Amino acid sequence: MPKTAIIYGSSVGNTRFVAEKVHAAFPEADLIPAESADLEKLKDYEFYILGTSTWGVGQLQDDFETFVEGFLTLDLSGKTIALFGLGDQHTYPDTFCDGMGKLYELLAPKGANFIGQWPGDDYDFSESKAFRDGMFIGLPLDEDNEPDLTDGRIAVWSEELRKEF
Repeated sequence: MPKTAIIYGSSVGNTRFVAEKVHAAFPEADLIPAESADLEKLKDYEFYILGTSTWGVGQLQDDFETFVEGFLTLDLSGKTIALFGLGDQHTYPDTFCDGMGKLYELLAPKGANFIGQWPGDDYDFSESKAFRDGMFIGLPLDEDNEPDLTDGRIAVWSEELRKEF
């Protein structure tokens, strides 16, 4: 497995909790809170798993907003990125997992290879910046309404990611 960093931003703990579950699927990876990520050290990683929640009207989590400004200064060409995002599809059906979509919009022009798309069939939302061509650009999770599905989704998604390494 290539050198991997799981980087997350979490305000109330849900994204940290999910990031720890993703880390359990990739125990050889380094788990790094966005607020304390060292950009110089991040240059050495080949694979990044990035996780953020969606705040307000489709915004990134605060720590991740700050982190991504610095992350965008890195040369990401040749690197591989997988995304996971948390959202509330019932209360915010028109911005479900938009934080993940915003991450993609910011990072895609940097030349990285994105993996880990996920089907949208089992979700109930009206719009999402993270939904493109019938697929989510990463793994969407709803800890508010479907926490019982999180473990199974992470298990399937992480197996797919391993195949793409």
